[in-house]
Amino acid sequence: MQIKQLHIRYFKNYGEQSVDFHPKLNVIVGLNGTGKTNLLDAIYYLCCCKSYFGKGDKHLINHKSEFFNLQALFERNKQPENLSCKYGIKHKKEFARNRNVYGKIAEHIGLFPVSIIAPDDIMIVKGFSDDRRKLFNQTFAQLSNEYLISLMLYNKVLQQRNAYLKRLKPPYNQKNSLIDTYDAQLVQYGSLVIDYRKEKLERIRQLLQDSYNQIADNKEEVNVFYKPSSFANEFADNLHASRGKDLMTQRTNVGLHKDDWEFEINGKPIKKLGSQGQQKSFLIALKFALYHLIEDEKMMQPILLLDDIFDKLDSQRIQQMLELITSPEFGQVFLTDADNNRLPKILDALTLSYNLHFVENGRIVESEHK
Repeated sequence: MQIKQLHIRYFKNYGEQSVDFHPKLNVIVGLNGTGKTNLLDAIYYLCCCKSYFGKGDKHLINHKSEFFNLQALFERNKQPENLSCKYGIKHKKEFARNRNVYGKIAEHIGLFPVSIIAPDDIMIVKGFSDDRRKLFNQTFAQLSNEYLISLMLYNKVLQQRNAYLKRLKPPYNQKNSLIDTYDAQLVQYGSLVIDYRKEKLERIRQLLQDSYNQIADNKEEVNVFYKPSSFANEFADNLHASRGKDLMTQRTNVGLHKDDWEFEINGKPIKKLGSQGQQKSFLIALKFALYHLIEDEKMMQPILLLDDIFDKLDSQRIQQMLELITSPEFGQVFLTDADNNRLPKILDALTLSYNLHFVENGRIVESEHK
């Protein structure tokens, strides 16, 4: 799968812009803050119906406008696909595929798989459980519509349950039929999510080790562990046991929204004991592992978006990475860099074909085919 053309109107710091892409490798260069990352986010938005960087739709509109519009020509399974989306302050979000508007936007997720690595992603390794859950949810949502719908319904019920807990006043009565109803729904939707996460774990481990071996100089053993706050077969009992605490704290203390994933290198927690180099290598390997998991299950290579991942790497390590991502193991790739000359110099020495796009102040001022 690949994106061939993109047309942007009033998305983030862009006005109106059209650009054609190389089927394999696209390099986007320019100073920080000029719009390189926003271009990648536009592609991600078309594939996943939201910004990767957690901003609400209203914050994606250029300050000179009251709406934004994205249109693109993709090629999927060797067939042309036209995607478009629009959102305005006075108009709800609308997605269309080949001019057919989706009744439910969730139907689109997973049809155009994408994977991204951005600088702040290092918090997946170093930060809190929220970052890790977000990563795996984004991946699994592209693999399974049932997972996505179950997760959405779970979060809706969780929000309702927490809102109800906040309305209750002491003295609390643990016998509550409405909380019983919420709990039954949390178990129904949450158990599917928990079981799906467990099901994919072993394959992710295999792909993670393979990817780490490709990008790291040292042949270290890496591992990933899924740490649910409650297993599916215990979920109902644990919710019931936690009800007293939930009433006191006015929030739900057990469930998949409390789950975590733990990462190890040579049997030790990489979050606490891994070097900066090991943590960055682990992050890239994990992202590549999830990329290949999507590839295996969707039987197509996702678009790979790499935002400034070569920062603080020496030329030899950059060349190794470029040789890997331009191999047949990966499909269409987008790279951003603040150095206008670094990547073109290495790519030209490798005699690789690519498109080079120069960005200034929310405009692609020049594109070259190399």
